[in-house]
Amino acid sequence: MNKLKTAVVTGGHSYDVPNFHRLFRAFPELDVYIQNMDDFASSPVETRDSYDVVVFYTMLMGGPHDEGLAWYQGKPKTVLEHLGKSKQGIVVLHHAILAYPEWQPWADLVGIAERSFGYFMAQTVTSQIVDPNHPITLGISDWEMVDETYTTNGAGPDSQVLITYDHPKSMRTIAWTRMYQQARVFCYQAGHDHVTWENRQFREVLNNGIHWAAGEI
Repeated sequence: MNKLKTAVVTGGHSYDVPNFHRLFRAFPELDVYIQNMDDFASSPVETRDSYDVVVFYTMLMGGPHDEGLAWYQGKPKTVLEHLGKSKQGIVVLHHAILAYPEWQPWADLVGIAERSFGYFMAQTVTSQIVDPNHPITLGISDWEMVDETYTTNGAGPDSQVLITYDHPKSMRTIAWTRMYQQARVFCYQAGHDHVTWENRQFREVLNNGIHWAAGEI
């Protein structure tokens, strides 16, 4: 069986490197390449297009732009504008939902027009399955876990909501799917640190979401 070639793009936010790598090593059907946005944006188009799925775990708040950057930073604006031109899957994980707050194409990709936010650490939340028949959530029941929450707007009506929270310090929409040009997009607000990454249901949803974005399920 061929593994899904998966780029995991980071940048703009610190994270627990060993446990983040362990998270993706737990998915035996994925061939994962974790890289900073500078590396992704400076890769040849043939390399970027070779991935079945691109998972964004970025929180870059300025730009993106191509001008005035060091050579190793590539052309991130051009690279991000290339997303959706093919059926390459896109996954937007946790703080990547909040990236590029003033850039309309990213708002269009995630399906949230205005993304100003607050955040609350270590909240106990219940993931409520809204669509139990979707391939990403099929066979998964509601569960409780600890994670960072955001207070921002939810996905618009052109998205399919899969998971919600009913929590006073959280946005309601937590996991949703949508189309961005030709690409399937899966957005998942959960995933701050190893406490969440080690949760079995979180891993199952993320793994399913990657496969769904790639058109595999």
